[in-house]
Amino acid sequence: MGEGVEWGLHCCLALAWLEDRGPVSAGRLAEFFDLPPAYLKKQLQPLVRAGILSSTPGARGGYALARPPERITLMDVVSAVEGREEAFRCTEIRQQGAGAEAAPSEFGQPCGVARAMRKAELAWRRELSAQTVADLLAVSPPAAPARLRRFHQRLSG
Repeated sequence: MGEGVEWGLHCCLALAWLEDRGPVSAGRLAEFFDLPPAYLKKQLQPLVRAGILSSTPGARGGYALARPPERITLMDVVSAVEGREEAFRCTEIRQQGAGAEAAPSEFGQPCGVARAMRKAELAWRRELSAQTVADLLAVSPPAAPARLRRFHQRLSG
């Protein structure tokens, strides 16, 4: 999983903490986390396309949450950034090399590797789908929202 997922989730938290302050520019979000602004902006675009963030153009524009934090799952963010494809893709290598000599009936069912990986992926997706940005807000350090708001105010002032 790429760093875009981490960046996207932290930006969602920051936008939730700043929701009463209007849209926040990609540059400002990048300053919050000391990230490269152009690259962060590219990471935020899929979140806009997925309806997780809204984007307002212009000098006073920027990003905001498009839905309440309790309606944005971690899986929503992962899927937006990484895509919806399964992490493991079976290429049936068991049918190559020595397996080329096997009877076709041996390959009627997915192999144990594919079944195990699919089972793990389903568990991982279920867990991420069960957690929301609101859940992350609830377990964030108590000082984090105020610290971010102070930083935002210093940059604005």
